[in-house]
Amino acid sequence: MWKIEKVNAFIKKELGSIILKELDIFPGILLTITRVECSSSLIEAKVFVSVIPDNKTDEVFGLLKRSIFFLQQKLNKKLRIRPVPKIRFLKETQTAQASSIEKLLKDIGKN
Repeated sequence: MWKIEKVNAFIKKELGSIILKELDIFPGILLTITRVECSSSLIEAKVFVSVIPDNKTDEVFGLLKRSIFFLQQKLNKKLRIRPVPKIRFLKETQTAQASSIEKLLKDIGKN
């Protein structure tokens, strides 16, 4: 189990670095890799991405999808395991859920 956790952390760190250095993210947009979840067989890696502001999410995911082959190649060169997990970008929803729960708790606390 620890191997998967180490691979998750490594992919998160390396992919974040590759995106920062190699992709032209639009000005005024904050892209964050919040977590990575590899399958137990290390065939697939789900990369959860948060984008601020929310109205630019579709543009950023379009850029990520167009660049996926390039990003996968760069990541393959960094990883020294076989098989190399195939990356797949997904929108992070847990942060939005946590924010709405926090707002509800504040509202309850005021009453």
